[in-house]
Order: sequence, then structure tokens, then C-alpha cells
Amino acid sequence: MTPSHQSPATAARSLTGQEPLFIVLNTGSGRGDAQVLQDTIRRILDEAGRRYELMPVDDPSRLTDVARQAVARAQKEQGVVIAAGGDGTLNAVAGTVLGQGVPFGILPQGTFNYFGRRYGISQDTQEALTGFLQGSVRPVQVGLLNGRLFLVNASLGLYPQLLEDREAYKQRFGRRRWVALWSGLVTLLRGARQLGLQLEYEGQARSLRSPTLVVGNNKLQLEHIGIPSEELDRNRLVAMAARPVGTLALYGLLLRGLLSRLGDAEHVISFAFDRLTVHVRGRRRVKVAMDGEISWMDTPLEFKVAAGSLPLVVPADSDYLDRS
Repeated sequence: MTPSHQSPATAARSLTGQEPLFIVLNTGSGRGDAQVLQDTIRRILDEAGRRYELMPVDDPSRLTDVARQAVARAQKEQGVVIAAGGDGTLNAVAGTVLGQGVPFGILPQGTFNYFGRRYGISQDTQEALTGFLQGSVRPVQVGLLNGRLFLVNASLGLYPQLLEDREAYKQRFGRRRWVALWSGLVTLLRGARQLGLQLEYEGQARSLRSPTLVVGNNKLQLEHIGIPSEELDRNRLVAMAARPVGTLALYGLLLRGLLSRLGDAEHVISFAFDRLTVHVRGRRRVKVAMDGEISWMDTPLEFKVAAGSLPLVVPADSDYLDRS
């Protein structure tokens, strides 16, 4: 079964425009005030006469449990599950929705919003929700790392450390893009530990020393850094790694990424696959990042395309597409 098709048991329904909405809202994530977000959602849906239930979550450890409740309600009442929050919230709720036969909507509140922008879904709540109300279901490819879903990317090594440091800086200085850039410069200044990687894919084995390995599933992000993304249209994922280099060369790679020219860098390798096994020399567990969320996983790591697609609701009216 290819990733772009689902079995009849798990395929999401087409939308009628009358489905009840079950909105899982992470009150601790995103860019703005959670109460303002809830008030905006209520106002728009009340004006549209749409039945809905807000399911706010103030404790991140309860996010998956609340998402499961939303999925169960949506299955019972022929409804739609919507995730409102940053990338980690979208990831957690999407992982619960995948394969359950209910449509999935998002109200993205993250800093970069790569997943939402890839499918024309705005960070502006009013625009996103209005587009959703006139939306249609689109099957979307997702990746898996050791069985856990990722929408945008998954990584190990230096990249998770960059994300962890970036979050710490954002807590101190706010969720601005210049803060993310500055934290990255500081992290690189400390130097990067090299990982001994054994990669198995496409029937071949390859040894590599690298400070980081990133697996991408988002065309917009890959295009922004200058890595070819066409293989994503062929139900594959794209891996990227840097060869061992010094701090100055890492700064150069960061600059190339900002200029969308990372694919031209001699120190960067990239390749596409549908299944990749990664052994990390001397490591039984490694720190990984999935859509910006940090965790620890046992090795070896297995990256692959999910067997079923995610039934994402996207704006059907081009007037509500985010073209940024």
C-alpha cells in the first residue's frame, strides 16, 4: 500500500460543511495570548453557526490523551479534529489522528509554520479558520521515526541541540526569528561533536562521520535551504548530513542555508529514500528532534514514509490560501 492511499477502514470522509469540530488547543504554545485565540475561534464559529467543542490543554503531558478523546468523539459524531498550537502540538495531534478515519485541521501558531504554509494554511487564525470552513480533504505524506510521526523533519546530533538552545533563547528573548538565528550562531560557536553513523538504505550500507543528520518531509523547508525536494512527490523522504568540518565552515553552511544554497555546498550530502536505518557508533540511545520537540530514542533509528496518509483539511477557495 503506497503512502498516498489508505484502506477503506482508515480513509477519511469527504466534508459536508456540517461536521462538528473538536479543537485541541494547547494554551501554553504559540505566539499570542491563549484567551485571545479561544475568543477568536468562538466568534468565527458562532457566526458561522458551526457546532464545535474547544478542548484546551494547559499541561503538555495531557496533550495526547486529550487528542485521543477528540478522535473518539469525531469518530462517533462524524466530526473533524483540529489542532491549534505550535509545531509540537500539530505533531502530537496528527500522530493520534493518523489512520483513524477522521479529517484533520490545523490552526498553526508556531514561529515558522512550515507545515501549514506548505499547504496554504495561514498563521492568522481568522484566515485559517475561514479557509477551513470552506475546505476540502487532501491526503498528505508523513514520515515515521521508530514508529513516531513527524510532519516537517526529524533529526539527531547538532540539529536537536540547535533547537534546544533556540527554545531556551526564545523563553528569554521572545519568539522572534532573529532570536532563532542568534541562538544558532552561539550554539555553533561551542563546536559540534561528530557522530559515527552507519546508514542502510536502498539495499546499500554507508559509513559517515557527521555532526548531524536531518531527514526532511517538507518541500517548503527544503527549498528554503536549497536542497532538492522533488523526491518528496515520489513518496520518499530526503536525508541531509554535513561532513566533519570546523566551526568556521559550519558558519558557512548556516549562511548557505539562509541564502537557499545549501545543496551546492561541498561539505553537505543529501539523498532520498523510503526507508533508512541509522546505527550510531557507541550509542544505545540518542537525542532526537521531531518537528521541534526533543526526546531520547533507542538505536538503531528507522526512518520511513508512513503507510497511510494524513487527511488534512486545506482551503478549497484560493482566496484563503497563504502564498507566503
